[in-house]
Amino acid sequence: MSVHASFVWGIADVLRGPYKPNQYGNVILPFTILRRLECVMEPHRKVMVQVVQEAADHGYGATWIRSQLRRRTRTEQSPSLSFWNTSAYTLEKALEDPDNLAANLIDYINGFSTEIDVFKNFGFEEQIKALDEYDRLALVTREFAEIDLHPDVVDNAAMGDLFENLIYKFAEASNEQAGDFYTPRDAIRLLVDLVFAEDTEALRSPGVSRTVYDPTAGTGGMLSVAEEHLLGMNPNAALNLYAQEVNKHSYAICKSDLLIKDQDVSNVRRNDTLAMDEFADRGFDFVLSNPPFGQDWKASEKQVRREHEAPNGRFTPGLPAIGDGAMLFLLHVASKMRPADENGRGGRAGIVLNGSPLFNGGAGSGPSEIRGHLLKKDLVEAIVALPTEMFYNTGIATYLWILDNTKQPERRGKVQLIDATGFATKMRKSLGNKRVEISEADRSTILHAYSAMETSDISKVFDNNDFAYWSVTVERPLRLNFACTPERIEEAAEHKQLSKIDGLIDSLGTFGTDLYRNREKFLSDLGLHLGTDGVRLTAAQRKALWQTLGERDEEADVCIDSKGNPEPDTSLRDTEIVPFGWNNHRKEDDAQDETIAAYFEAEVKPHVPDAWIDDSKTKVGYEIPFTRHFYQYVPPRPLSEIDADLDKAVAEILEMLKEIER
Repeated sequence: MSVHASFVWGIADVLRGPYKPNQYGNVILPFTILRRLECVMEPHRKVMVQVVQEAADHGYGATWIRSQLRRRTRTEQSPSLSFWNTSAYTLEKALEDPDNLAANLIDYINGFSTEIDVFKNFGFEEQIKALDEYDRLALVTREFAEIDLHPDVVDNAAMGDLFENLIYKFAEASNEQAGDFYTPRDAIRLLVDLVFAEDTEALRSPGVSRTVYDPTAGTGGMLSVAEEHLLGMNPNAALNLYAQEVNKHSYAICKSDLLIKDQDVSNVRRNDTLAMDEFADRGFDFVLSNPPFGQDWKASEKQVRREHEAPNGRFTPGLPAIGDGAMLFLLHVASKMRPADENGRGGRAGIVLNGSPLFNGGAGSGPSEIRGHLLKKDLVEAIVALPTEMFYNTGIATYLWILDNTKQPERRGKVQLIDATGFATKMRKSLGNKRVEISEADRSTILHAYSAMETSDISKVFDNNDFAYWSVTVERPLRLNFACTPERIEEAAEHKQLSKIDGLIDSLGTFGTDLYRNREKFLSDLGLHLGTDGVRLTAAQRKALWQTLGERDEEADVCIDSKGNPEPDTSLRDTEIVPFGWNNHRKEDDAQDETIAAYFEAEVKPHVPDAWIDDSKTKVGYEIPFTRHFYQYVPPRPLSEIDADLDKAVAEILEMLKEIER
């Protein structure tokens, strides 16, 4: 935790008693934002007061104030001021009148320009009144008035860390999923580096302008790192940031952070991204996202299904199980990359996901169809496996997906897999489940493997169709014997439908116990017998009867349907997975018949000669078995070593027992 985070978190001690730990954030976070805004305004306060006064004298509106502030406060070292406050108070001045401190602070927060709606989202006015009632307001205000949060002291990246660290701590105190609000910076930096990697030269050119969008923005951490990365390459680059966030507190922090950076805060919007795309009319140069792991999409189900049924909706390609919306965010991110222009420049995206989008769902399922859509559109450029224990709320495997709709020529039709699971540096102090981080040196190694695009221990390159397969249903014929033995008749008597047919059970008892191995012969003879006893059966009852009286018998004749075709035995039904390009066949969808036929003759027919393929059930599927491609066999230790270790352990135990006896 940074010095500033420790200091701000320490202020929470003042709240103990009247406030519970899960309520600290409602006070600490808006106060932190207020002090940050105050520190940003402080060097420009004289100009700000002058501009506001001129506007009041001449009846000018907010547009005039904003343009004048930007013009008069712009410097080479920092962004211009794009917001203002009409109140005469600061935290320090408000403290000079302790009897009216609450009223002074309320006047102060209500004096901000309309872009600053952060305090309404926190219900800060009510918190000020409550603090005053609990006799804590002066103590908290004085603590914040003394901390310097000016960008020269705490830069934007550090401020983002501060906000997310505080949110993490407060969420942890509330037993919430803290990691939902806090994406580790080392993961973000690797993601940003990978997403920006193919645009490096263009980003360094004079006058370059790019848009970056985060549909699950949280407090804006990914956008801050993206801005830091781009401005580090080209200080004169124009970067326009766009964000959407559903949590009102995170949204408020993100909006205030972008306002301080002189970004257009109308591009920060609050809504559920799956239910409503607030930027439906545009695409972006870069898209970055870390959606919540394992979160269902029940709240957005109606809107999601509507877009799935639309011809060109975000979710038209497929729907995952309702218990996990990760692949919906993957589809959304893919849809937000800007289309290619006349110069061949399109969009790139990076998203953090758990392992399930790689392989969940069989052929024909929603997840498989989504993977197929992305691969057939040639949008998946690379997937990077991160070390476990990288994130705050989970220790499971996580992956970075890099998407591109205008790949470089050497990457077209290809997907690169990078195994970065071994690049983990132990942290001195864990944060939740986060116990390791990716160092700068390891990040450089990963980026080099990506740029080289060569096969190595940590990098492998595949054709898109290497992840495609046919799911083939193999049937075997139904073979049954039939007899009216007491045991089988008893089963018929207990059958829900057959037990209700008058005279059936008695008639079966007089049919005899001969064994039949031909269904047609058995049904013919039994039908005559039942008819003699006046028992008539419907087609459904007849089927239920032979199914009850039949037992599987490899020596019996094959059961034939009305068209003379063998009936399949569902208990022997099997599914074969036939990869595209099996045994050097073409890796194309139109090679289905020849590839499956060759596979069947070589892999199935020699073992089950009576089997056949039900072509009507053949489906195309897609999965990315990441772990399998990097699996390295480790032979077990020699038995002699194991025996030696056991002997040593036994000797130590015996020695300890002797000590006890002595």
